[in-house]
Amino acid sequence: MAIATQAARAHSASRNGAGAHPTAVNYPFTAIVGQEEMKLCLLLNVIDPRIGGVMIMGHRGTGKSTAVRALADVLPRITRVKGDPFNRTPEEVARDALPIAGAAERNGASPASRQPRDSRLRTERIPVPVVDLPLGATEDRVCGTIDIEAALTQGVKRFEPGLLARANRGFLYIDEVNLLDDHLVDVLLDVAASGWNVVEREGISVRHSARFVLVGSGNPEEGELRPQLLDRFGLHARITTITDITQRMEIVRRRRAFDTDPRAFVAAWEPQQMALRRRIVAAQKHVADVVMPDDALMFAAELCMRLGVDGHRGELTLARASCALAALEGRRRATRDDVKRIAVPALRHRLRRDPLETTDAGERIERALAELETRT
Repeated sequence: MAIATQAARAHSASRNGAGAHPTAVNYPFTAIVGQEEMKLCLLLNVIDPRIGGVMIMGHRGTGKSTAVRALADVLPRITRVKGDPFNRTPEEVARDALPIAGAAERNGASPASRQPRDSRLRTERIPVPVVDLPLGATEDRVCGTIDIEAALTQGVKRFEPGLLARANRGFLYIDEVNLLDDHLVDVLLDVAASGWNVVEREGISVRHSARFVLVGSGNPEEGELRPQLLDRFGLHARITTITDITQRMEIVRRRRAFDTDPRAFVAAWEPQQMALRRRIVAAQKHVADVVMPDDALMFAAELCMRLGVDGHRGELTLARASCALAALEGRRRATRDDVKRIAVPALRHRLRRDPLETTDAGERIERALAELETRT
């Protein structure tokens, strides 16, 4: 269907109260042309955050940040305690019991009522947070630190949440992650893997939930991430400028339509967005039930051995990503085909680097897959 026709219908839908959320003006995820590997990697991480995030390397202007924000827009809104800077549910507030000015006070409750399982905590629905981490951010800004104002004016030690608190239950996006300080990248990867941020400053010790999908992006011309850090990202998507003339024309058409009337464009794509939203929600619900039979596990292990992958993160990532892929497609069983489909982004950044090797990592993986297939 032509975009112009969709937009016309969308105007009518908007007038009738249908279509996109009134505050959502992000470019629709389903309208992004091409870049299938990047989109699949993002989707799999949303379905199973244990995969460990996505590193996206590619040219500028290929839609990396657009895709992250667009994917968050597809996800259903989350419920949190009203005003909670950590985006927690009432159950999480009760469990954490952080010694800080928390959600209860913000809701007007007295400190005495801020007890575990306080049923009076009000909640609100918010969009899935997408937090950009600027390159110049300090560790205090990222992890949180002492509230200096409270210390000076009230004489109390209070924790000031950082970017990790804001990103809880959402996305933490780092553009040009290869230019970020290695120490900070290490901290982020640790928190993303454990799901907890632990801060100890000036006699205060705080531990809060920090479950987010870590997405890093960069341009390989500006330098690679150290292999030790790169290995800890779950998936590594590589994107390039699209060379198909038809797709390039479609990119321009859609972008012009979006720039002309963003709300109409978003509304026009709402059916596709809703369909994807339903698939994601169903996959998140059933991913834990997906089984991976021994032949698929053996195939993943043999592939990693043939490629000389160090450690066992390769097989673990292949298993998690394959199950997430099966869940996304409504299946309860991951197969060897799932392993093959996800092998390149799961292993590309885990191969040993040989200075004499001229073959691209993706081609080496494809060759190993072909050899395994021939043997069997």
